[in-house]
Amino acid sequence: MRVSASDANTGRRKHAPSYTDLELEIKKLQIRVRQLARAKLDLERRLEEARREVYKLMSPPAIEATVLEVIDDERVLVKSTTGPNLIVKVASHIDVRSLRPGISVALNNRGSTIIDVLPQKVDPLVKAMEVDTRPDVSFKDIGGLSDQIRELYEVVVLPLKDPDLFRELGIEPPKGVLLYGPPGTGKTMLAKAVARESDAVFIRVVASELVNKFIGEGARIVREVFRYARQNAPAIIFIDEIDGIGARRADLGTSGDREVQRTLLQLLAEMDGFNPLSNVKVIAATNRLDLLDSALLRPGRFDRLIEVPLPGYEARREIFSIHLSRVKKEGVIDIDRLAELTAGFSGADIKAVVTEAGFFAIRDGRRAVRMDDLIRAIEKVRMRNSAPATRGRDTGLIAI
Repeated sequence: MRVSASDANTGRRKHAPSYTDLELEIKKLQIRVRQLARAKLDLERRLEEARREVYKLMSPPAIEATVLEVIDDERVLVKSTTGPNLIVKVASHIDVRSLRPGISVALNNRGSTIIDVLPQKVDPLVKAMEVDTRPDVSFKDIGGLSDQIRELYEVVVLPLKDPDLFRELGIEPPKGVLLYGPPGTGKTMLAKAVARESDAVFIRVVASELVNKFIGEGARIVREVFRYARQNAPAIIFIDEIDGIGARRADLGTSGDREVQRTLLQLLAEMDGFNPLSNVKVIAATNRLDLLDSALLRPGRFDRLIEVPLPGYEARREIFSIHLSRVKKEGVIDIDRLAELTAGFSGADIKAVVTEAGFFAIRDGRRAVRMDDLIRAIEKVRMRNSAPATRGRDTGLIAI
């Protein structure tokens, strides 16, 4: 069968791609080009990361050092972790103005040039001393210490909240406040409540933790505590049992005594080095005011002494009311009689009485505390307080 030329041309026109088909094909190719371009960028990024990793693996290690003094625009005195003090150069990409005493830097492997400024690290021991950014104790939780609360508010909370008031008056509040009195009278609770009222970070330090067997470690920890407090201001540093490092200095020859004295001297230097209106306040507590070194108590350091005595009758009533308000009670509770029976008890003893009364109720199968539970608890706490002294006197044994 013969096919005419016109029929052949018609067939070719039927199979030829249309303009729309060509546009779709172009769009597909453009999408493919963009995908390949993205894949190329991703491969280049991964290649650059691999090159950096290879560079890190092949580059020599750096040496950590601490800046002691910036001599001029080109030379800096540093203390290397390897031991000696060094005068080193500063790499061209390091801004000399960013260097100041105390910061950590990296030296090249020969220890001749500062090549990087290291981020400031926090000693784990110091970080562990931070109790809470907002302690859960308020002034309402403390009974019988209204005068002490008022004085602490005036000398610690007000300078943190309204320093302009003191600048306008032209007076400087105390740098440090020392709380002294028998154990269990509420010194730590007062410090926590002050931190809560002033919205300050609360850093609790037990003085004995500062004394380290390694020479110079105690002084270093004191420096770290104050540096951490300044970085996280407003902050309150609470030093408990400060007589552990603040006892009167004597000419004693042991290395342990010398380390205690170095730690004390560093504490005195840190307190001398900050402004009374700065956002860092120092509160210390002791049971033995008579043991403290006079250098701690001179003006400019712990120059405000606040006594926290054993609670009197009215104070004991107030403390009982606070603790019993949180307890489920049954029958009539005579707080006046409880206050009379607990003469000589501390605030901690009264809290222990309420807790022991709860245990007596549990043993009797009850879900509420009664007056007779509290009476029994008072006797138990009194016996517990007198037992160590009595046993030591009668038998010569230590009560545990």
